[in-house]
Amino acid sequence: MVGYQVDFDELMAGLFLFNHSCGTTFSVRAGDFQDLYKGPIFMERLNGTEECQSYCLHENDLHHCPAKCECAYVLEITQVVSKWPKNLDGETLVPRL
Repeated sequence: MVGYQVDFDELMAGLFLFNHSCGTTFSVRAGDFQDLYKGPIFMERLNGTEECQSYCLHENDLHHCPAKCECAYVLEITQVVSKWPKNLDGETLVPRL
């Protein structure tokens, strides 16, 4: 995973961006990974406020977001995916769910 492209109108339509070993980059809708997150989902979006670190505005910034924001759980999913095991070539080994 190399990035996340936010869609503020519909968070589940945001895109997780991946580099493949063949040299291409592809995207997968955030909604396809929704079942990986079991924590709270906050109803209020905090972007543009003092509480927001703006991580979701920067495509390549996949930091954990401490804000109690509607968008925070999407960045939590990036933490789950980034910890998936990799093979010797650095390619993610997708676990069977």
